[in-house]
Amino acid sequence: MTTSDILRAALVDQLTGNGTLTEPAWAEAATTVPREVFVGSYFVPIEGSNPTSYRAVRHGDPGWLEGIYADQTLITQLDGRARPEDAGEHPVTGAPSSSSTLPSLVLRMWQQLGADPGHQVLEVGTGTGYSTALGAHRLGDANLTSIEYDPQVAERAAAALRAVGYAPRLLTGDGLGGDPDGGTFDRLIATCSVRYLPMAWLRQVKPGGRILVTLSGWGYANALALLDVTGPGEATGRFLPGYTSFMIARPHDRPPRPTLALLPGAERPSRIDPAKLDTWTGSWIAQLASPSAERMGAGGQQILSDVATGSQARTTPRPEGGWTVVQRGPLRLWDQVEAAVETWQGAGEPHQDAFGITVSTAAQRVWLGSEDGPGWDLPV
Repeated sequence: MTTSDILRAALVDQLTGNGTLTEPAWAEAATTVPREVFVGSYFVPIEGSNPTSYRAVRHGDPGWLEGIYADQTLITQLDGRARPEDAGEHPVTGAPSSSSTLPSLVLRMWQQLGADPGHQVLEVGTGTGYSTALGAHRLGDANLTSIEYDPQVAERAAAALRAVGYAPRLLTGDGLGGDPDGGTFDRLIATCSVRYLPMAWLRQVKPGGRILVTLSGWGYANALALLDVTGPGEATGRFLPGYTSFMIARPHDRPPRPTLALLPGAERPSRIDPAKLDTWTGSWIAQLASPSAERMGAGGQQILSDVATGSQARTTPRPEGGWTVVQRGPLRLWDQVEAAVETWQGAGEPHQDAFGITVSTAAQRVWLGSEDGPGWDLPV
């Protein structure tokens, strides 16, 4: 056995032992597909750097293969252009724009999707091609279509898939538009996050089919949802346990904005602890309540800036205790967030798996508890 075979088998043993891999067919796919073919080089964040800097790890560097078979996400592109193969020896900065998702998450999602041989599956976000290879191995080339937004990323993934003998149908373009040829599918899995469910997906996945996707937004909070398609343009589902995050699909990312200037506004005491927005579900609740706002700051000093209207809200601790909120603009952002957080607190601050989602051609609504419970509309 090669070093790669040994490390790959050890990773599969780890994921089987911790309960991630529960289906032998997916364990066999993970044992077979060599991740290093899809991630020749990668960026590693430099601990303690601010802003975050990265160093490139290339083929043959010390620890290169061990890093590939660690259960971790490997960043393969920064700012939509910078690749580790082209980086020099000095640290680089930038926003991650493409990656190879940690194997445990990829395999867990394939299992959650419930795709079997014979199902036609659309994967939105080919990325490095590693997830695509796992899907092709398990389902067969003829049953898998994968679409990638970035042409250079798509080209490298196609070459890697050919190198290991897989030939699924590969497309380059905006995956939010679904299959440009109008194909229909039994399952759809997205390896990017979206602000709302694209209508093309809801029309191309057959009634009775499933969609597995991470819902995110400009607050960069994430929640993984599994939906059953009930009719053309209609679906219902639940959010799943755990903590899943993906880079937001580029067409859904927030537009550029000028440097934020904090302006005076109306002041009042805050009824909630602003630090609730630093928690996994608390940040998501705030995003549901203010879907066009970007969130900055931390702890008692939160900042919300609405991309659409320019409205602002910011909190500061008060010397005597509590917090002051300053709001400005046509939207009272903190009023919206405060009411949503209080609703969530009134239910006992449950995780996202207490929430569901109902999608129709008229609206997309996230609800707490049951469909007739409190809820928030997604920005579509």
